[in-house]
Amino acid sequence: MFFLLRLLCFYALGLGYGKLVRGQDDTPGTGTRLLCRVIPVGADTCLVPVGPETNAATQEEELRNTVMQLRETILQQKETIVNQLGTINELTAKLSLCESASDGGKYDSAGSWSKSKDNQNTMGDLPRDPNDTIDNLGKTMQSLKDRLENLEQQQQRANTSGTSFPSELRDLLQSRLGDLEKQLLSKVNNLEEEKSLLYNETAAHRQKTESTLNSLLTRINELEKGGGGFKSPEQFKLVLPLRTNYLYGRMTKSLPEMYAFTLCMWLRSSAGPGIGTPFSYGVPGQANEIVLIEWGNNPIELLINDKVAQLPLSVRDGRWHHICITWTTRDGLWEAYQDGQRLGAGDNLAPWHPIKPGGAIILGQEQDIVGGRFDATQAFVGELSQVNIWDNVLKPSDILTMANCSSYTPGNVVSWLDSDVEVFGGGAAKLSLELCQDRLSETES
Repeated sequence: MFFLLRLLCFYALGLGYGKLVRGQDDTPGTGTRLLCRVIPVGADTCLVPVGPETNAATQEEELRNTVMQLRETILQQKETIVNQLGTINELTAKLSLCESASDGGKYDSAGSWSKSKDNQNTMGDLPRDPNDTIDNLGKTMQSLKDRLENLEQQQQRANTSGTSFPSELRDLLQSRLGDLEKQLLSKVNNLEEEKSLLYNETAAHRQKTESTLNSLLTRINELEKGGGGFKSPEQFKLVLPLRTNYLYGRMTKSLPEMYAFTLCMWLRSSAGPGIGTPFSYGVPGQANEIVLIEWGNNPIELLINDKVAQLPLSVRDGRWHHICITWTTRDGLWEAYQDGQRLGAGDNLAPWHPIKPGGAIILGQEQDIVGGRFDATQAFVGELSQVNIWDNVLKPSDILTMANCSSYTPGNVVSWLDSDVEVFGGGAAKLSLELCQDRLSETES
């Protein structure tokens, strides 16, 4: 009996081993296994059903989690490698851009930065000035350093998560960044040297220009002191050949506040109708402070503070005439002289009005605003000379001696000097004049 039981046990053992070798159970869906164990003598049976092991599911779950972690690690590693390859390509492009920025530009003869025709700017962001290039290179360096720090932070995060950063890739990036930094420093030094040379050339050019200007100013001062080529500073005439609104002369000096004045001048004109405006003085708020004008068929008029007095003068014959006007604020008294002779007098011309200071003296135009807004129909056509102003009423004898060329007395407020008369407009000019000789030749003819 014992022998039959043993034989049955071996038979069961053979069946269970065969099933384990084939990897499946003969009975579908049972999911049970048979194991052979040591059976004490006298046991009733040797087939003891074995239930599923409690740790098999745990081990399978752990294996599955491990596989998933490895897969995630591989994906992260792949993404990191792709990012680093992109960074390397971008750094290489930056290096090429820096090299083209330094090799493709140069300074031209004027000292400005320009691109050569063989290395045209195709990126659209290369600087055209050395200072801009240095600033851009500095920004590029800082950007590269920030990228390197970012890569190191990614490496630290990778080490923390258990992913190892490829040492070869890190060494390659550090080597490439080191080389790029050296090249950028070299380019910056070269640009600094070029900037220094450019500054030296600019300073030399500026010094040469200043020297030339000083020479010109010295020459101008010499000419002004020498009367601008005239025998004396007052021996010149202002020529205004056309009736326009842009030909005129301007006295550089102005008038002080005056309670009387004498205005004298030499003039020659044959224009008609009317010689125009040989003299005008305008101040803010009153463009007709003092005006001498012959407009149209009207006689010559004197305006003081826009008040009018008609003067019995006739000078429209193409000959030189000496004109003097006196005025005093007391009762508005005035006198008019032509060629040394008093031809008219009057009163009540802007009485008790003081002549205002700080205005503009214009020769040849009538002012509608201070120093401007001229009317061509009121422009003077002819020649002017020795325009002088005094702040008092001259004696008739003094006026006569000037008209006879016996003496010349410059004005104590405004005098006729080449350096004090400015000319405006093409066609207007200052020419040398022997006034008394010209007048004498006119008399003989």
